[in-house]
Amino acid sequence: MRVVVNGGPFELPDGATVSHAVRALTPLTSGVAVAVNGEVVSRGAWDSTPLAESDLVEVLTAVQGG
Repeated sequence: MRVVVNGGPFELPDGATVSHAVRALTPLTSGVAVAVNGEVVSRGAWDSTPLAESDLVEVLTAVQGG
């Protein structure tokens, strides 16, 4: 299935969840925020939130620095 992740095309297997998309992008789980089609998905819902063809997914990670 094709979704858009952070503005670019991204291929995921059929039946993929938010968790699959996050793991494909980063090994981090803390300091990560996700929105699907403009709606924030809480960390506890990543495994149970399915993605669909053409969904718009934004994955953001916190960065420290100064």
